[in-house]
Amino acid sequence: MSFKFENFTKYLVIMFTALFLAACETTPKDDALSSAPSAAVEVVDGVYVGSETVEMLAVDVPDRVFFAYDSYSLTNAAQDTLAKQAKWLKANGSVTIAIEGHADERGTREYNLALGDRRANAAKDYLMTQGISSSRITTISFGKERPVNNASNNKAWAQNRRSVTVRTN
Repeated sequence: MSFKFENFTKYLVIMFTALFLAACETTPKDDALSSAPSAAVEVVDGVYVGSETVEMLAVDVPDRVFFAYDSYSLTNAAQDTLAKQAKWLKANGSVTIAIEGHADERGTREYNLALGDRRANAAKDYLMTQGISSSRITTISFGKERPVNNASNNKAWAQNRRSVTVRTN
């Protein structure tokens, strides 16, 4: 059996070409996945009602409520969410929470800090009406300093007008 350098070179070229082509292969898109609709996102009367920014405080207990522009009034949806939080907090009596108030980017820093504070306190007051002790709840305002969506449009602003309930222990 004789070994020829010429044959070895051909095999080497074929092998490297095959490896190169395999590395360049693209994965075809699955038509079912590429045409799937995006998550439902909707702003109703200036209040964000989508679910893409909401996380969970506990199983089936959303961590945030949303507010209309320049408002700290709780919508029916916000009250429903806070009622779920209150029910969970009653079942977990040793848990303490902080409620963060947030605003969208419009307005001055000072104005948005005050608005965020009113939003956090509106959520706190509602939880207190549901029987949660004020000693278990602290509030803090971040104003416009911690947006969840950095875009400058109605959807982003609606997502940023919120209060978020965070477990502290």
